[in-house]
Amino acid sequence: MQTLNVSLAERSYPIYIGCGLLANPELLVPYLKQKKVVVVTNSTVAPLYLDLLRSTLEKIGISAIPVVLPDGEQYKTWKTLNLIFDALLGAHCERSTPLLALGGGVIGDMGGFAASCYQRGMPFIQIPTTLLSLVDSSVGGKTAINHPLGKNMIGAFYQPRLVLADISTLDTLPDRELKAGLAEVIKYGLIRDPEFFCWLEANIEKLLVRDKEALAYAVHRSCANKAEVVAADEREAGERALLNLGHTFGHAIETGMGYGEWLHGEAVSAGTVIASELSCRMGWLAAGDVLRIESLFLRAGLPVHGAPLGVERYLELMSHDKKVEDGRLRLVLLKRIGEAVLSDQASDALIRAAIEVRCTQTGSV
Repeated sequence: MQTLNVSLAERSYPIYIGCGLLANPELLVPYLKQKKVVVVTNSTVAPLYLDLLRSTLEKIGISAIPVVLPDGEQYKTWKTLNLIFDALLGAHCERSTPLLALGGGVIGDMGGFAASCYQRGMPFIQIPTTLLSLVDSSVGGKTAINHPLGKNMIGAFYQPRLVLADISTLDTLPDRELKAGLAEVIKYGLIRDPEFFCWLEANIEKLLVRDKEALAYAVHRSCANKAEVVAADEREAGERALLNLGHTFGHAIETGMGYGEWLHGEAVSAGTVIASELSCRMGWLAAGDVLRIESLFLRAGLPVHGAPLGVERYLELMSHDKKVEDGRLRLVLLKRIGEAVLSDQASDALIRAAIEVRCTQTGSV
């Protein structure tokens, strides 16, 4: 097991990374002060890991109240969120009752948002079970639900007390979900870790066949990058915004196509290539580096063209992005591989051109 720390003064917390951690009750003991916890999960993850987690908790005398939600991005809504509140109130949960989110990014986001709201804040533990949630959404305290006009537009910053990253859960992850998670892994190399990007170019096939050593390294390095950024900029006032490389275009794809049609990582992959294209057209990123980026996403089995929504639809959806400031769209772009910047300097003409080139009829998943 490896341990990282997210340094946020009194809100600091550990990330435990390893295999078989779900069966280790000692890791949870310091964070569970009651004999009752709530486990929020979904209909896909529950048959795989809910009984194991409940058995682990029972070993230390803790009973678990399961809340099993429907699975899918399309259920990341107020209506589904209320199912969590119904269960918390029905079980007479207190402010001190811990909520454990067992699942991928949707479960982590909704579980965290519910924990931030219930009685104005209850203890929250992240137990991610997808590659994307292991390396990204479980770390940093972003919680949210979607709105028909925009993804993750309603939420709160709310840090977990612990992230329990059990890499063994990737054994049951569908191939498509594994590939989607690789988009967020590649992102870290692009925005701030060029040596990691080179490592990924050399080892992407090992990750695709679920080589445990390679996966452990990629998860640890990704979480280390995320932890450093979050510690420096918890509420996205500066550097943390760079973690959204490809997300402005990607969120437009997810919203425009209907939540769940494209997986988040698939949309981020296409969005990152669009951002790379734009960076090149601005005279920053070398054309050869655009090809390297496109090649790595293709080798990871990810899309490199966006959905054919039309330029005007993209611009409309992007106008709702959280990085819009004073009416100006700010985009995360690349100066070079390993150096990202947040800029509002891209002209409308260049943005349109990048979308037109990269969002053709070949964009599909």
